[in-house]
Amino acid sequence: MSETPESTPANEAAAEALVQTKLDSRIETDRVSAETVDTQIEMPFETVGMPTEAPAELQSNTQGELQTETRVEAQAETRVETENQQQTEKAAVTRPAPPAVTLTDRPFRVKLRGSVLVLIRLPNKRQLRAALHQLSTTGGVINLEKPLDEKIEVELIFHIDRSTIHGKAQMLFPMWATQGWMQPFRFVELKDTDRNALQENLQSFIGNLGNGASAAG
Repeated sequence: MSETPESTPANEAAAEALVQTKLDSRIETDRVSAETVDTQIEMPFETVGMPTEAPAELQSNTQGELQTETRVEAQAETRVETENQQQTEKAAVTRPAPPAVTLTDRPFRVKLRGSVLVLIRLPNKRQLRAALHQLSTTGGVINLEKPLDEKIEVELIFHIDRSTIHGKAQMLFPMWATQGWMQPFRFVELKDTDRNALQENLQSFIGNLGNGASAAG
């Protein structure tokens, strides 16, 4: 049988010192862990109080949307002008040369921005409702949920100011914008009475906008 070590005051003191060292180490470890947890808990609240970059990002997104809309409008205007010019050149081959065109003969465009609704009658007799984003006596831009086939000819019916306009138009290449599809078109058939009425009402529309801006100022 093994003999039990004899307990002496020196052995007891050494044991107590060892136990105290372990206890101090455990207390220090628990304290460090508690401080780490407190730091992790406090960090979300400090983050909430910090200034955020959301307003700058929102402003950047808004500017991006405006730039996109401006670019789409410019491209749509270019497509309408190019298509009209090509059709004019084709017609000039079989017709006598027309009088020289001056700057005042160029049709002006009005940005309606969806304030005028248009009924689109397709060749298969289906009808769609959309909004006119831009309009002139030679064509314009329609805001659509889904674009129509390029080069398709449709009938457009819309009411502007005091007149109802009927005309046939050819749809051009659509472009995606921030608020849906922007698809330019050009009139291929528009009676003189409708063209004159459209011209007068567009001028009246611009005049009303100017008067409204003056009254607001």
